[in-house]
Amino acid sequence: MAIIKRNFGLKLLAVALAMVGWAYFRFATNPVLAARFDQQLSVPIATINLPVGLVAHFNDRDAVVTVEAPRGQPPVKPDEIKAVLDLSGKTAGVYNVPIQLVAPSVVVQSLSPASVALTVERVDRKTFTLGLHYMGSQPGIVVGDVAIAPANAIVQGADSLLGQVTSLRLEVALPGQPIVLDEMLRPVPVNSLGEEVVGVQVTPELVRVQIHFVHGQRRNP
Repeated sequence: MAIIKRNFGLKLLAVALAMVGWAYFRFATNPVLAARFDQQLSVPIATINLPVGLVAHFNDRDAVVTVEAPRGQPPVKPDEIKAVLDLSGKTAGVYNVPIQLVAPSVVVQSLSPASVALTVERVDRKTFTLGLHYMGSQPGIVVGDVAIAPANAIVQGADSLLGQVTSLRLEVALPGQPIVLDEMLRPVPVNSLGEEVVGVQVTPELVRVQIHFVHGQRRNP
C-alpha cells in the first residue's frame, strides 16, 4: 500500500498521459476515423442582373460543389447553396463569367466549373402575316372561304433565332369530306426549309381559323 501511495500524483499523471497518447494514436492515425467527410452537391446555375432587353445562352446548367460537411449537424441541402452569374452591365457579346456561390457558413473545397462561357444577345421582335399550310391530300375537296383572326402575329426572341424565322404558318389537315372548320390553331414559326424554329415566342399563342371545305377540283398551276 505504501508503494502505491509513493509518488501517487506522478503515477496518476503518467496514466492520464498514457490514455491521451493512446487516444491520439487510436483516432488521429486511423485513416477512416480521421478522414474529413466532404459532401458533393449539384447546384443549378442562374443568372442575375441581366439588363432588360437581353438574353443569355450557356451550356453549363449545373455546378458541382464540394463542401466540408459539418460534423454533428444535418447535411447541407442543395437549395441552401446558390450558383449565380452576375451579368451586371453586360451588353451583347461573348463572355466568360466566374460563378459566385451564395452559401451558408460552410467551407467550400471545390467548384466545377469555376466559370461559364456564355453569349449575350439582344431580344427583338418581328411581325409576320399568318399563312395556311395544308397537310395531306383529299381528292375532290377544295378550300372555299377562309378567315383568320388576327391575320398577323408577333415573333419575339434572340437575334440569332429570330433571324431564322421566315414565316408563320397555321397547319391544317385536309378533311375527307366537305366541312366548315372553326378552330383555334397555334402559329408555327418556321425557317426557309419549313422546319420549326424552337426558342422564340409567338403572340398570340392561338388564332381563330375558319375554313369552308367544299367539293370541287383543284386547279392545275
